[in-house]
Amino acid sequence: MKTKKKSKLLVGLRNIILAIAAALVIWGIFSNLMNVYEQKKYSAVGELVEVDGKNMHVYTEGAGDHTIVLLSGFGTAAPALDFEPLINEMAEYNQVAVVEPFGYGWSDITEKERTVENIVEEIRTALKEANIHGPYVLMPHSISGIYSMYYANNYPDEVEALIGIDPTLPQALEYFDESVPSMPSYLRYVAPTGIARLALYLSPDNFLPIADEDTYTEENLKMTKAISAWKGYNKNVIDEANRMKYNIETTKDMTFSPELPVMIFTTEDKNENEEVKSNATFYRTQLDTGASNKLVTMEGHHYLHWTNYEEMNEAVNEFLKKIP
Repeated sequence: MKTKKKSKLLVGLRNIILAIAAALVIWGIFSNLMNVYEQKKYSAVGELVEVDGKNMHVYTEGAGDHTIVLLSGFGTAAPALDFEPLINEMAEYNQVAVVEPFGYGWSDITEKERTVENIVEEIRTALKEANIHGPYVLMPHSISGIYSMYYANNYPDEVEALIGIDPTLPQALEYFDESVPSMPSYLRYVAPTGIARLALYLSPDNFLPIADEDTYTEENLKMTKAISAWKGYNKNVIDEANRMKYNIETTKDMTFSPELPVMIFTTEDKNENEEVKSNATFYRTQLDTGASNKLVTMEGHHYLHWTNYEEMNEAVNEFLKKIP
């Protein structure tokens, strides 16, 4: 009797496992079919240019004396869509460009390592292929601060100013005595297996900007959700995370040139640690190289451009007026 019960239990357990596996396979197939459908439905909003045999997406808007190049933070699935409110404001008096790195937005996925050297060279090539000429005002958000620091130090003639949105800078980890984070490589399968789409269906708000209701259009939000499902944490994004230590080591001795005008937006000093250190106190140590440098603190979270785009635009225009 006990043997029969065990046998039935094992058969039942096997059937459950097979049912779950079948459901996952079916979901993965459905998700990938949806990817194909959505990629045809939501074509690139900007221009696809060839970089190293792959397509990179560059979106431009506006015209003016300055060319502002917006560079996104780590894991921002659709940078051109994410920056939309800020682009609309700044494009009134400036040419604004968003370069989506490989693995993001409408750009392809590449086999090249996500080192700071490769990323910066790809950005430079994409701008040139899109006929966007410098010198540029680099405007990095978050991790792109590392890439912008490398860019400004290695190609100073191509950069007329740098405006950071709570940017990650190479000396931050040492200042706050923190270690470099990493991500497990198996997360690269989140998008291909359909897990990213499932998470999106279960909790869509976690993939969308935290902003007032009318800040982003319905079409923008639909495309943002679709691209989040296509790209998720693809292999380029995971590799970028795990190259962060190398990229910081490569740039840790770099600083802002005294001749380079720099302005940084960051959150207000509300979360000082026990040693009275905050983002603002750190940025002040980085900005003491130039007399024209400026720190602007604002209420909000790490993605300041979701909510403070109008105020940021005013500050940017005032700052750029002082640049010859």
